[in-house]
Amino acid sequence: MSNPPSRRAILSLYQSMLRTSRSFSSYNFRNYFIRQTKDTFRAIQAESDPSRVQSMYSEAVRDLTVLRRSAIVNQLYGGWRLAVEDVKKPEMFRADKLSQ
Repeated sequence: MSNPPSRRAILSLYQSMLRTSRSFSSYNFRNYFIRQTKDTFRAIQAESDPSRVQSMYSEAVRDLTVLRRSAIVNQLYGGWRLAVEDVKKPEMFRADKLSQ
């Protein structure tokens, strides 16, 4: 039986999964995978059995590889922006810059 992953390894995997989830160009996929990542790591955090933590960690590592491939495909075929997404305004038109 192998040792359970360290706290640093779990946090690193969490950050990688969040970063990859945020790279989806599709709003629905992006928000779904961010939510799913947070739920997965809450479950890992709540688990006390080391062997179960190890298996959950291994599954999350496999999920990260799938997530990365999916994000690349989604970036290629992302589609249009939705009305609910934030649209970043150019610097020169921001209201706080005009008042100066």
